[in-house]
Amino acid sequence: MKEKSIRTGILLDFYGNLLTDKMRETCESYYNEDLSLAEIAADTGISRQGVYDTLHRAEKQLEAYEERLGLLELFEKQQARAKKALEMINSGDSASAAKELEELIEEM
Repeated sequence: MKEKSIRTGILLDFYGNLLTDKMRETCESYYNEDLSLAEIAADTGISRQGVYDTLHRAEKQLEAYEERLGLLELFEKQQARAKKALEMINSGDSASAAKELEELIEEM
């Protein structure tokens, strides 16, 4: 469950501006501000079930954006390559690290 929350929070960073204002604000309150459904319901004047439904629809929408656009997957691949280059640098293989970083930069 925690991994799903982390993933949804990251997807919100990438695609949050594509959501409706209501969805984005509800997700930000829940994932970024760590408010409960009851707290969000009290702040927005809707029921807890309404908050839950909004979060559920937003999560589905964020996953759909990721499926179509793949920005999180691309970011994770680039991050893994950067970590690999750092490991090369730390092991003294700066030539290979430089090559890896040049390729990574070229792809960006």
